Amino acid sequence: MTSETALEIARSVRSGDRSAVDVVTEALARIEAGDRDVAAFLRTTPARSLEAARRIDSLVSGGGDPGPLAGVPVAVKDVLCTEGVETTCGSKILAGWEPPYTATAVTRLEAAGAVVVGKTNMDEFAMGSSTENSAFGPTRNPHDLERVPGGSSGGSAAAVAAGFVPVALGSDTGGSIRQPASLCGIVGMKPTYGRVSRYGLVAFASSLDQIGPMTLDVADAAAVYTAIAGHDPLDATSIPDVSPDVKGDLHDDVEGLTFGVIRELSEGDAFDPAVLEAFRRTLAAIEGAGGRVVEVSLPSAEHALSAYYLIAPAEASSNLARFDGMRYGLRIEGDSAEETNRRTREAGFGDEVKRRIMLGTYALSAGYYDAYYAKAQRVRTLVIRDFVDAYSEADVLCSPTSPTVAFGLGERLDNPLAMYQSDLCTIPTNLAGHPAISVWCGDDASGLPIGFQVLAPELEEARLFRAAAGVEALVGFKEPACPGVLPGEGA
Repeated sequence: MTSETALEIARSVRSGDRSAVDVVTEALARIEAGDRDVAAFLRTTPARSLEAARRIDSLVSGGGDPGPLAGVPVAVKDVLCTEGVETTCGSKILAGWEPPYTATAVTRLEAAGAVVVGKTNMDEFAMGSSTENSAFGPTRNPHDLERVPGGSSGGSAAAVAAGFVPVALGSDTGGSIRQPASLCGIVGMKPTYGRVSRYGLVAFASSLDQIGPMTLDVADAAAVYTAIAGHDPLDATSIPDVSPDVKGDLHDDVEGLTFGVIRELSEGDAFDPAVLEAFRRTLAAIEGAGGRVVEVSLPSAEHALSAYYLIAPAEASSNLARFDGMRYGLRIEGDSAEETNRRTREAGFGDEVKRRIMLGTYALSAGYYDAYYAKAQRVRTLVIRDFVDAYSEADVLCSPTSPTVAFGLGERLDNPLAMYQSDLCTIPTNLAGHPAISVWCGDDASGLPIGFQVLAPELEEARLFRAAAGVEALVGFKEPACPGVLPGEGA
């Protein structure tokens, strides 16, 4: 395994102490040795990766600048397009599809010197909280192979938590970066909506989706965010300003910061006692280090989960209409275009995707639009207003990231409501479009990780990273698991 951070690797490659080829070769070997048990990756790209590594080494030897993330091996969630590399979104309906272009976030990461080594498993079209909805089988949590890694970015979270790579990209629609980060004991960050280009991200819910980093520590997450954020004319929702370099705002303390504990997201029967204990222990450490802790209220939070599961499926029912068996991906012939369309979708989409398409189509249908979708959008407005009020009392807000630790494989597959409640603490931020981050804050008695969520107002990523780094300085970061250890690496 490797517990080296991305910035440590980049420094060694930039200085010439190590070659990018060696770093990438070692990462590919770790994946080969350990991923049979974890199943974090759907595919690796050795030829493409080593070619990129050789270009970096050539730049270094020639005195050029290979970028701030030189030689860092990166895993990419399979919802992000990579030119010439199969991109499936965890679905049979896109099996074999190779995009003719690359997502902006991936392009920018590679421009910063990072090397993509493979595509990670995910819940089909990012619809799920456990990575069990993948058409290609589930991913397992590296800290307990009988438990889920969370989802939908579970493959990316597991790849970092297992020590295969120090960095992965995920996407977050209702918590799909932060919830698996919590269950796997890593850092996962969702930027402000529009801060990171969605060009090349296969859409689930267009008004909610965001791409973000998944890393071992906060400094790495800040470096990756800095590399991928910023305006992109290819994305109509991209914010037209220059994103700040947040790395200079990191501090190792919380002194002077006020943390607002969201009452509605930090109490109740939905929470494991061990999660609340770790959360409160972290709050006590913050106060002991000079931070201020106050209680704030987000009254609309009790309706946020219901609103999300109307808005997101409604947008998904529109976005997934493009998968018709005609233009790309799976095609199962019928006697007519309509029959081909029906057969293709019936065979290509999994049960959870079908469930959400039907729910979304119903919510948008004549006679029900005002009763469901329009009302959910009004709840979204209330959530935004409540956040404005809460931030008038605190610099940042906080809650547990997930109400529970990682649950058992198969435990919630027959209970969609229990599965949806995994996103209880993360969804409100997506509805508001604000940035948020999950950092590790301890383990339960079985050694299963627990996440501490920090939230900040829109466009305040610098404040978010500063607070998260301060919490990490008090707690530390969790060492990766080691399901596949190379000779000489040790456990």
